[in-house]
Amino acid sequence: MADVTESRNLLRTCPLCEAVCGLEITLDADDHVTSVRGDKQDPFSKGFLCPKGASFGHLDEDPDRVTEPLIRDRATDTWRTASWNEAFDLIAERFPSVIAEYGKQSAAAYVGNPNAHTVAGALYVPVLLRALGTKNIFSASTADQMPKQVASGLMFGDPLTVPVPDLDRTDYLLMLGANPLESNGSLCTAPDFPGRLKALQRRGGRFVVVDPRVTRTAKLADEHLFIRPGSDAYLLFGIVHTLFAEQLTDVRVEVAGLDELRTAAAAFSPDSVALRTGVPAATVIRLARELAAAPTAAVYARMGTCTAEFGTITQWLVDAINALTGNLDSPGGAMFATAAAGVTRSRPFRLGRWTSRVRELPEAMGELPVATLADEILTPGEGQIRALVTVAGNPVLSAPSGARLDAAFAQLDFMVSVDRYRNETTRHADVILPPPRPVQSPHYDFALLQFAVHNYARYSRPLVPLGDRPSESAVLARLAAAVSGMPHESADGIDPLTGVDELIIAGTLQKAGMADRRDELVGRDTTEQRIDMMLRLGPYGEWTGGTLNLQALLDNPHGIDLGPLRPKLPGALRTESKRVELAPAPLLDDVARMRARLADIAPDVVLIGRRQLRSNNSWMHNIGQLVSGSNRCTLHINPVDVARLGLGEHAVVKSAAGMLTVPLEPTETIMPGVVSLPHGWGHADSTQTVAKAHAGVNANVLTDDSMVDVPSGNAVFNGVPVTLNPV
Repeated sequence: MADVTESRNLLRTCPLCEAVCGLEITLDADDHVTSVRGDKQDPFSKGFLCPKGASFGHLDEDPDRVTEPLIRDRATDTWRTASWNEAFDLIAERFPSVIAEYGKQSAAAYVGNPNAHTVAGALYVPVLLRALGTKNIFSASTADQMPKQVASGLMFGDPLTVPVPDLDRTDYLLMLGANPLESNGSLCTAPDFPGRLKALQRRGGRFVVVDPRVTRTAKLADEHLFIRPGSDAYLLFGIVHTLFAEQLTDVRVEVAGLDELRTAAAAFSPDSVALRTGVPAATVIRLARELAAAPTAAVYARMGTCTAEFGTITQWLVDAINALTGNLDSPGGAMFATAAAGVTRSRPFRLGRWTSRVRELPEAMGELPVATLADEILTPGEGQIRALVTVAGNPVLSAPSGARLDAAFAQLDFMVSVDRYRNETTRHADVILPPPRPVQSPHYDFALLQFAVHNYARYSRPLVPLGDRPSESAVLARLAAAVSGMPHESADGIDPLTGVDELIIAGTLQKAGMADRRDELVGRDTTEQRIDMMLRLGPYGEWTGGTLNLQALLDNPHGIDLGPLRPKLPGALRTESKRVELAPAPLLDDVARMRARLADIAPDVVLIGRRQLRSNNSWMHNIGQLVSGSNRCTLHINPVDVARLGLGEHAVVKSAAGMLTVPLEPTETIMPGVVSLPHGWGHADSTQTVAKAHAGVNANVLTDDSMVDVPSGNAVFNGVPVTLNPV
């Protein structure tokens, strides 16, 4: 096979969101991206391309990106470039010394969501976290999807066994708090989500959107229903109540807890939940009947429902309804992907194996809620965090109470950031280690293909040589060695990356009883050989009765269609009962909190977030094409509220956590009593030229880190009570 660098028209997967679209990229003689098109031969994305993907070249070579290691002089708060060896020498000197003085729990890590889109993030961040040896692990997951993963862990025994709507075959889709026409989908990997929804309608199907805003997705839907932010769990309980009351259930999988679920739903009649949600009782009943009557149906809920007070209960009820209507693990319903190189658990999921030091918030999936990260840094005592590693994350903008977290980072003894930008978070670091350009990195979607609506695999080799800089994988492997006091340079002719890979390969093959097959693995380096091993041992692999391996993906650079979703239960279950748990105890315990809030009077005005078509997170705000048009940091507000509150062009927005002055954008697409700010803005202190020129405000000055979804510890960003006053 010819070396990919010989060609100027090259193929890779887009790494900018969860849609995993195939790209066709043109490079000039100097390895600059000159054009980006959708790969029409990709069997999954079929040429679809969104504005983010079209801007891939601008992101790849952003002139404001960090290209060499940076070291900060704390005395003068100035930066200088350094060699890779000098940067790692400083880390190896300072980080272990903090741990030696204060103990392992004085160290912490924060992992941002770009890691879900890289080979290095999937394979080598876990190595770094193990090397740190601390329980203080935080990530963007607890500011996003943790309620879904906790609910899945409790129901199915594995937090990565997440049902997705079988979009290409369903007849009826009920969608809550999701806007895939802007976001391209989330925990539901579906390139060309808009096209799939239109195809659903063309075949006579129907989809209904429940959202406090008339989003782009809602405009396409057959029906849109306004709902008060944070009340989705009440609506879903009303549907469950109706399914039981009208004997509309048709459970087709082995379940436990059916009677307990029925009892829990008894208090949430359509009439009672109508007062809390704003959705009429007759509509609640109709939705239940439509879901039960449709030939196939699926309920899907995402960001707007996860980042709310009862996020985990909402996600539980989504799949409880899918099970009650006979649509769980059934074609056209909610099904499970079979990833070619996924990760499976051998033991049932456990929640809260340890708790945070200050607020005693529960661990989930090996991490603590980011809502308590500032507490752990600012509160003195044994176990106080004093040294921090961040990898591709900007929690000062993305986590709740951002100003408090900003102050916390400033008092750390030592901080290292693996990041392409000097931003609101990394400006506090002592060392910044930059990853290479995306075109210099390989790509395989380990995480996202576990949530795909169609089984598929694709691998992209680097399009451009690294030159004399290390790969992102090598950076993380060296960092793991440096923070743990191990040699971070080559020893006995073996560099840290190769050493890590060889240990993992040997251990995995030994466990699989295939220790003698090491020499069969192919690849240019040990990272590719690890990928080859995972593919061979996976459900389609040649060592498990199939044919898939790395060479097959290299021979098919547009990707391989692995077929539609297929039933996986009970085989995929890891629950102790070997059944789908419809009434997990931690969630039943939280229902009492819901019942107590059933008759609450809604606040006068509440704040919600907002997705934008040309934005994903803060790091996409430094591209001119992505901060134009509708991608503005404005407060959406209904004109009725503007008049009622006597507001002008700007307003002072105040919450329990903070205060902002924001420009208003009156629109009837948002329900009265609700205002909306997009996330990821607030770049006043950034060194990113475009982002600073379009700074906007940080919505998380208003969110309160004391408010979390109880079972998962997820931050609450939607339904935040606020007051608005004229400037």
